[in-house]
Amino acid sequence: MSPFALWMPILLSAVAVFIVSSIIHMVLRYHNSDYSKVPEEDRFLDALRGFDLPPGDYFVPRAETMKEMGSPEYIEKCKRGPVGFFTIMKPGAPNMGPQLLQWFLFSILVSIFAGYVARLTLPAGSEYMIVSRVTGVVAFCGYGLALIQGTIWYKRRWSSTLKSLFDALLYGLFTGGIFGWLWPGA
Repeated sequence: MSPFALWMPILLSAVAVFIVSSIIHMVLRYHNSDYSKVPEEDRFLDALRGFDLPPGDYFVPRAETMKEMGSPEYIEKCKRGPVGFFTIMKPGAPNMGPQLLQWFLFSILVSIFAGYVARLTLPAGSEYMIVSRVTGVVAFCGYGLALIQGTIWYKRRWSSTLKSLFDALLYGLFTGGIFGWLWPGA
């Protein structure tokens, strides 16, 4: 089977995932509760502005070494709190264009891997359900399993991660369905 035979299901499944994710975030909106609002947000933002933090990921309090993590001073800082991870982005009006493009390219990448695994394991003419299961599971893994690390290591809420895993399941089902439908020789 030619590797080019899979470009149609790769691209169509990426488009389907893009549409489903748009419906999830703009119509169903069940991710709206994933982040809490900081009390006295204006005062909080004014205080942070004074530090002129460049865009990046931060952890507070942060120990430079494992030895420092065990020091009484560091332990006291952690006890006093707050303890947290946060990301600072470039200031400016919201512009989702670059993120939407990256999301679409990521969806193509996940579909490429799903197609690659299926091409290695399934012959042309394989049954719809077999193709759908293989590609759907690979897509689910690509969209979802790494999110669990964020909950384990960065204390993201399990409720947010479970909602995102549900999204990944939907993306996997759509990806599998499209690959099963358009599998060469099907």
